[in-house]
Amino acid sequence: MSSLPQADTRPTRTQRKRTKIWRAGSAMIVDRSSRYGNPWRVNNSVVIAPDGTARELGTPAAAREQASTCYRAWLHGEGPDTYAVARKMLDRRRVITGLSRLRDRDLACTCPLPSAGEPDYCHATVLLELATQTERISK
Repeated sequence: MSSLPQADTRPTRTQRKRTKIWRAGSAMIVDRSSRYGNPWRVNNSVVIAPDGTARELGTPAAAREQASTCYRAWLHGEGPDTYAVARKMLDRRRVITGLSRLRDRDLACTCPLPSAGEPDYCHATVLLELATQTERISK
């Protein structure tokens, strides 16, 4: 008797589209419109910090990597607890206390999906990882 291979059921990240027909389905939206948004913005190859300073990094992938690295460091306690981005207040404490809501959920963000074999530099990927290990985050 042979057993069938098990489907990979780990949560994944999808790209949120801002079109009329796109729906998140069961995925939770974690872009800047939500409590989980990344205060660091990416515009092509430029990372824009929450204080408005911009840094050119040469490629869009390098900019996304830097933005997700800054987001991870922020969630681990680096910098202030809150950042005002446009009219939204992003609060590290709310993100951390809400991580349990993300466990076992697919996440949707506007970042482009990587090509096969490339790393996924997106704050949603950071959230997917941290949601499975909430006890390791400092509060």
